[in-house]
Amino acid sequence: MERFTYLAILAFIFVGSAWLEIALRTRVLRRWKRLLLSLAAPFAIFVAWDIWALATGHWSIDPARTIGLDLFDVIPIEEIVFFVVVPLAAILSLEAVRSVRGWPLGDEESTP
Repeated sequence: MERFTYLAILAFIFVGSAWLEIALRTRVLRRWKRLLLSLAAPFAIFVAWDIWALATGHWSIDPARTIGLDLFDVIPIEEIVFFVVVPLAAILSLEAVRSVRGWPLGDEESTP
C-alpha cells in the first residue's frame, strides 16, 4: 500500500479542489485552451528541471512510495502528474475565490 502514497496525495489534492468547478461554477475546465496555456510553460520548465535534478542526484524520490513507472528511467510518473494536479488545484482555488468575491476576470465582454 505504501507504493500508492504519492498517488493518494495527488488524488487528495485533486478531489480537494475539483469540486469547486461544479459547486462554484468556476468554468476552469470549460476554458481548456486557457488552462493548457497556463499549465504548459511551468510544466515544461519544471519537468525538465526535475529530470535534471533527479539524473544528477541533486534530489531523489523514494521509489517505495511510487508505483514504479518512470519516464526516461529517471522521473516517476507521479511527479509528472504532480506538475498538472497542483497547478490545476491552484487555478481552481484562485478562480473559486474570484467567483465568490465577484472579481472580474478581465476578458468579460463589455456591455454598452
